[in-house]
Amino acid sequence: MQTLNLPAISAKLKKDSEHQYIWDVVRKKYVVLQPEEWVRQHLIHYFHLQLGYPLSLMLVEKQFKSAGRIWRADIVLHDLQGSPKVLVECKAPEVTLSEETFLQAAKYNSVYQVPLLIVSNGMQHYGVLVNLEKGSCQFLRELPDFKTINT
Repeated sequence: MQTLNLPAISAKLKKDSEHQYIWDVVRKKYVVLQPEEWVRQHLIHYFHLQLGYPLSLMLVEKQFKSAGRIWRADIVLHDLQGSPKVLVECKAPEVTLSEETFLQAAKYNSVYQVPLLIVSNGMQHYGVLVNLEKGSCQFLRELPDFKTINT
């Protein structure tokens, strides 16, 4: 897999005759290793090891229903009270992050109502602070650590 603009991870990999798999430390199971999954796993490790987010307060591929369809949020990070605070949309490294990517995250956020959206393709990462009351947003210079979202 491609080297990403994130710290390297010590990933448990396995292979069968059809697929390669990576161990997901949040879901506690092997999942098929696709480019987007590679990014997702790197971000999970980054949030946990670098930014201090507990694995127990992360949801991965969280399914929800909206407008009669089933969607999946890549990563949802919660605060100490268990409230969702960060929604992360992952894309494969070769996918250009565009307005469409941010609109997808915003659509998911119509359900979650979190104050922080993050989009990443493993090469570029953008954090957007959302003021739901004012309908405005502000790009962040760096992604907040776990302590910051709990203040």
